[in-house]
Amino acid sequence: MGEATPSAAATTTTPPQQPPQITTPTKHAKKLTLIPLIFLIYFEVAGGPYGEEPAVQAAGPLLALLGFLIFPFIWSIPEALITAELTTVYPGNGGFVIWAEKAFGPFAGCLMGTWKFLSGVINIAAYPILCIDYMEKLFPVFGSGWPRNIAILLSTLTLSFVNYTGLTIVGYVAVGLGVVSLAPFILMSLIAIPQIRPHRWISLGQKGVKKDWNLFFNTLFWNLNFWDNVSTLAGEVEEPKKTFPLALLISVVFTCVSYLIPLFAVTGAVIVDQSQWENGFHAQAAEIIAGKWLKIWVEIGAVLSAIGLFEAQLSSSAYQVSGMAEIGILPKFCGVRSKWFNTPWLGILVSTLITIAVSYMNFIDIVSSANFLYSLGMILEFGAFLWLRWKKPLIERPYKVPMNMPMLVVMCLVPSGFLVFIMAIATKIVFLVSGLMTVGGIVFFLFVRFCKRKNWVKFESKKDDDEDKYDAVANL
Repeated sequence: MGEATPSAAATTTTPPQQPPQITTPTKHAKKLTLIPLIFLIYFEVAGGPYGEEPAVQAAGPLLALLGFLIFPFIWSIPEALITAELTTVYPGNGGFVIWAEKAFGPFAGCLMGTWKFLSGVINIAAYPILCIDYMEKLFPVFGSGWPRNIAILLSTLTLSFVNYTGLTIVGYVAVGLGVVSLAPFILMSLIAIPQIRPHRWISLGQKGVKKDWNLFFNTLFWNLNFWDNVSTLAGEVEEPKKTFPLALLISVVFTCVSYLIPLFAVTGAVIVDQSQWENGFHAQAAEIIAGKWLKIWVEIGAVLSAIGLFEAQLSSSAYQVSGMAEIGILPKFCGVRSKWFNTPWLGILVSTLITIAVSYMNFIDIVSSANFLYSLGMILEFGAFLWLRWKKPLIERPYKVPMNMPMLVVMCLVPSGFLVFIMAIATKIVFLVSGLMTVGGIVFFLFVRFCKRKNWVKFESKKDDDEDKYDAVANL
């Protein structure tokens, strides 16, 4: 292997350094450009400083600031680097499913698809509820009963329809939502500058308060996660091999700054008991710093942020279904697209129905199970990345993480250790629900394979590509 000289027949074959060209049926469809892609990535991960407050409640301002400063180097940057490399090698809508399938075969692709899809759609269900929770403050009728249930249903259906109108529209909606939802934090941080006292970053809550490490690390994980979700949109991006690495780089910096600046400003300017740093405290801080008008703006921004998060993550889930059909893991009809908007309407419909079902459940344990499944998927993703780099070093990589193999192993082992820690502290019910979901995915995979053997439904046939030629020559 590697030393043998290829035969004459082999030498006439196109050199096997090119990646497979995985395409999607995007005829007459506009492609995502850099700016909308940056904001879609931003809403896949963060959506603003909303939700960072419990880190202060759990461990105090100093550790919260250090956490949001250091954790991106442990988790966000490695995940973004892997996403940038593998998305440029395999620019198809299957994203991480393609990576697992190329590394370890269809069964691994099915497991990845199950873990990431379920974690994604369950996560989506939280955002319409968050919108209604904020609306409840202005309209108490949405607090409980049928008005609340109808409001959750209508908001979910309305946001899903926006997603149906096209990814380009969703991308520019994300730009607008990002600007409006971040503006009050920029303004609050500027107004707070004269009130900041640096000693408060150290003194508040550091004495006599028990640290809640579970809450602290889960808050960091929740707010700096899901960088790879955007990989399922790779087939819809204009020049993905150039656009994706740049968009991910800008998004990582953008996201970290959007967390740190308001956190520095509020912890340095506002004196309150550490226990008050619950979700939504930034709105109270805005009132203390500037007045009620800014508090209302922050609350409106929270609703807009939730809408952006919903749209970005629903897009990823829907295009994941379409991408799995394009590589033959799901039946061909799962990739069907709208004639008007060229969107994967079946993927949107299935994701929306699951989201609606979960919205009416007390799903704290289910959401924890979704995080558990996502952690399993990430460990598989790290493994696929290392395997592909080791076994297929000659494949063209338009963007390549600038590290040798030992350093890549270290880069992947550190966040993998954190994932193992997150899973180890899970409750028994989380283990049970996650196990049942995984078994369900395996059973579904076996059923799909059975249908394929019986020719009951049509599948996309696997076509030979340059990577297959690479494998053929490498095995001589």
